[in-house]
Amino acid sequence: MVSSNLIVIIAGFTGIIFTYWFFFMKQDTEVIVTDAVDITVEGGYSPASIVLQKDKMTKITFLRKDPSPCLEEVVLSDFNIRKTLPLNQPVTIELTPRKTGEFPFSCGMNMFHGKIIVKD
Repeated sequence: MVSSNLIVIIAGFTGIIFTYWFFFMKQDTEVIVTDAVDITVEGGYSPASIVLQKDKMTKITFLRKDPSPCLEEVVLSDFNIRKTLPLNQPVTIELTPRKTGEFPFSCGMNMFHGKIIVKD
């Protein structure tokens, strides 16, 4: 009885530590984009954070490799863009951000996220 309680306590503590690390300590790698960037869509977005220059046209190409229906579209709500991502076919979005800041993007079901960071 005591050993099973100890196992449950250790498993719970391990779960708490993993959850804290996954949601709060995991650092996004920001990719600085000059003219174009390719984003692989497979279990999320890679890279998930891209840095663009204000008032400069940039081509963002999404290539979906994951057959999950959740990742069938990408939504850039701040730019009023919603695009269907066919499996294994590149989809390019041309974007010219007019203001600085952080702009999230997500899948159609809002389960997977990325962000566009616009700087001067």
